[in-house]
Amino acid sequence: MNKEDLKKLLSVPVIVAALGYFVDIYDLLLFGIVRKPSLIGLGVPDGIQVTQLGEHLLQVQMGGLLVGGILWGILGDKRGRLSVLFGSILLYSLANIANGFVTSIEQYAILRFIAGIGLAGELGAGITLVSEILPTRLRGYGTSLIAAVGVLGAVVANIVVKWFDWRAAFFIGGGLGLCLLIARVSVLESGVFLKMREEEKHVSRGNFFMLFNNAQRFLKFLGCVLIGLPIWWGIGILITFSPEFARELGIEGVTAGNSIMYSYIGLTVGGILSGLISQRLESRRKAVGLFILILLATFLFYLYQPSAGINLFYLSTFLMGIGFGYWAIFVTVAAEQFGTNLRSTVATTTPNFIRGTVIPLTLIFAWFRTDLGYTWISGATIISFVTSGIALLSLMLLKETFHRDMNFVES
Repeated sequence: MNKEDLKKLLSVPVIVAALGYFVDIYDLLLFGIVRKPSLIGLGVPDGIQVTQLGEHLLQVQMGGLLVGGILWGILGDKRGRLSVLFGSILLYSLANIANGFVTSIEQYAILRFIAGIGLAGELGAGITLVSEILPTRLRGYGTSLIAAVGVLGAVVANIVVKWFDWRAAFFIGGGLGLCLLIARVSVLESGVFLKMREEEKHVSRGNFFMLFNNAQRFLKFLGCVLIGLPIWWGIGILITFSPEFARELGIEGVTAGNSIMYSYIGLTVGGILSGLISQRLESRRKAVGLFILILLATFLFYLYQPSAGINLFYLSTFLMGIGFGYWAIFVTVAAEQFGTNLRSTVATTTPNFIRGTVIPLTLIFAWFRTDLGYTWISGATIISFVTSGIALLSLMLLKETFHRDMNFVES
């Protein structure tokens, strides 16, 4: 990489997008870390009720992400990438500050839903902006940089919770977001978007229904969504409820905060590796397929490790995090598949639709345990294989986009 390429890679829009993802991950995963202490602090008895309410609030937050994914994606194609970056970060920052003042479960649920809507816009808009301003040869490196900086937000969230109580942790997250909002002032709009808006005025922009009125386009969108299914099965269930899984394995003392931290350290490593591997292979599809297989292997190690203690358990969460590493590449694939007039819609809805699958996955997993009689381990094993299989089949629906020019539209 020459000096000019390095300058482009470390440009203000790329750095700000990476920092935006950092704050996004901090706020998105903070609830998973403070789930138990916050609910106990609101008067919920420790035990099964904390687990059930935790599942409910997680579903509410993911529901907000689902709604926000559609809202911000459409706005990104109609109004521009920067409007989404500004609007989404303002909404989730204010919602998280308000979260620090809650006094009831009902207030908690409403604010997690609003925060979810705000959090939905950050990653898709950032990846769309970066994919449009960087040349083809640097897009994979840009993705790696965003992933490496961004996922450290989970590590910082866990450290903050160790030093401050859960209310202060929400205040800090909101404050970080507002600080980032000031930094965003210097970022310019995507030139590809501005050119399309001026020269292609007849083209429909941000039309969500265009994803469904053409069979080939719909299958491509479905493929973009489902290749990320194993990631949020792992993050949303296996990692978030790691204390429960650890107890099933006879391991005590595991905390969700530490599991999230170690898995996201692994995700940082995996994010860098996935970007570099995709550049080396000159293929997004091969890199994604490889990481899906790696992730399945780490699922099985996590679920069937010997009861050797807490250190091995945390090692398994770190290894799982490496498997999660194709997350940013997964969003880049979605951005590269579609034209400028639908790119933000797809890149923003895709990760949030996958985050939203935590809702049915949580319900299915609970059904396996309560109605079908599966244990935590056996039920999770079945779902791990199914989600990974669906992801590999979905990858077959997508074309290679590594060398694709981003200056085109969907008609």
